[in-house]
Amino acid sequence: MIIKELSIIFPIYNEEARLKKSLIKLKKLFKTFKLIKIEIILVNDGSTDRTHELINTFIKSVNNANKKKIIYIHYERNRGKGYALKKGIQKARKKWNLTCDIDFSANPSEIKRWVKLNYIRNDMNCYFGSRTLKSSNVKYSNHRYYIGNVFKHFVSIMFDLNLDTQCGFKLYHKNYAKKIFSKLKENGYSHDVEIAILLKKNLIKIIELPIKWVHRDQSRLNIFFDGLIMIIKLIFIKLRY
Repeated sequence: MIIKELSIIFPIYNEEARLKKSLIKLKKLFKTFKLIKIEIILVNDGSTDRTHELINTFIKSVNNANKKKIIYIHYERNRGKGYALKKGIQKARKKWNLTCDIDFSANPSEIKRWVKLNYIRNDMNCYFGSRTLKSSNVKYSNHRYYIGNVFKHFVSIMFDLNLDTQCGFKLYHKNYAKKIFSKLKENGYSHDVEIAILLKKNLIKIIELPIKWVHRDQSRLNIFFDGLIMIIKLIFIKLRY
């Protein structure tokens, strides 16, 4: 299946330290996807640093044709990654919606490889990038690897979901994306698990695909504190469903 239209959604929170490098990569996406009608949706999730200023400067720097392909959403209060993605999906106008992280731990160009290898076969499926597949090319520290595996095992036991839910690289089709995200209650990092549950409840098949993924420094996620919060949130999600 050929992807002709793509909305690329980036949730952003206090990314001043690494945003300049990311915005340079972002600008290259217009050339990378020159044969695909794309739009880039930047969702500033209540950043308190210079993120808003840097994004505004970036938007002014692109030419008029590409400027029309950028949607910038900005609100004052930090609500969480899940909320930011929901806002981005609501604004998306293209047939396919890709969510990914602004640190480019996985480059949106992976979509072109998925298409080339004929991985995208049905527009009623959802496609999750997975760092746990043997065919994936993943670079991150041992402690992140083990903590990620513990979380995945925990999710598998609680929800019968044997997936790498926490990889931010996910491809949805507009046929179901807005409906699924409109039902999302979890605003924080655990939103990925709830999304997987909602997809499953709506009989939308999740296909895990190999990905090239590199851990970037200065992550906003505190493994131990946020990890504990995520476990608590999972308990609430379990009670909800």
